[in-house]
Amino acid sequence: MKTLITGGGGFLGQKLAKALAEVGEVRGEKITSLTLCDVVPPAKVDASFPVQTVTADISDKDAAAKLFADNPDVIWHLAAVVSGAAEADLDLGIRVNLFGTLNILEAARHSGVAAGRAPIVIYASSCAVHGGEEPEVIVDGVELNPQTSYGAQKAMGELLLNDYSRRGLIDGRGLRLPTVSIRPGKANAAASSFMSSIFRDTLQGNKSNCPVPRDFSVWHTAPRTMIHNLKHAAEIDGAAFGANRNLNLPGRTDSIGDMIDAMTSVAGPEAEALITWDTDPVIEAIVVGWRAFYLTNKGLSLGFKADDSFEDSVRFFLEDDIEKAAG
Repeated sequence: MKTLITGGGGFLGQKLAKALAEVGEVRGEKITSLTLCDVVPPAKVDASFPVQTVTADISDKDAAAKLFADNPDVIWHLAAVVSGAAEADLDLGIRVNLFGTLNILEAARHSGVAAGRAPIVIYASSCAVHGGEEPEVIVDGVELNPQTSYGAQKAMGELLLNDYSRRGLIDGRGLRLPTVSIRPGKANAAASSFMSSIFRDTLQGNKSNCPVPRDFSVWHTAPRTMIHNLKHAAEIDGAAFGANRNLNLPGRTDSIGDMIDAMTSVAGPEAEALITWDTDPVIEAIVVGWRAFYLTNKGLSLGFKADDSFEDSVRFFLEDDIEKAAG
């Protein structure tokens, strides 16, 4: 089983690669190779099978095609320009999130013809496809109405994934990711970046600003749960998704205040004292349109998991990702 991860240098790509290295198989078949691709050199992952790292820009059609030289069987397409950056630079978002995704789907299509079977493509979409005049509680099958360029680009990718799957060119599975918190590492350009930094940075002894009020509610999931769901997406029979190969992943709804209280219950009051509360109109304008309440019956029925509590998310971060001071 040959595998490929775009965005393989990012935190989810790296965690997924390590999880695949640990289990060593997909769909009951041994993994024979893994390719990690990103615009910056991905870190190498130790595994019992060959791991190749490639620096490439998926918005370059030829570069995307080269990733499929060995006809991978399962592709996790995680590469994207994140929400805040896509909103700030329309051309960049379209180039990477729309045309980059089209390049990956086209490469997968032609690779499948060469290999004699449609490859599985797992597409990381986003709950940002929802908003506007949609109901406050999102249910399966609701009409998409994104209110950001990022959400619109992800929605267009979903339509392409669905059509290529309908035609039998690929075996697609689109996952609308909740906000993933607590992300390790440094803050990125995502509008939701504060949703990790107010926990990650403060638990590591640094100040962090929250640009929204304590009563702001968010749909979220832990990295550990997200990796489980990314792996699980490859195991399901594609036909089980039905006519729409895209779905809302399970998650949790909590207010910022409740999440901070959960952090305090696990780690004590020191971290909360490092949070500042300066509003940011640019961030608020983006995130206020995101939906916070979902009923994900389809995802749950297919075996995708939700977190039990944000206390667990804090514990996972302390176990997996916290940067400990030297000495």
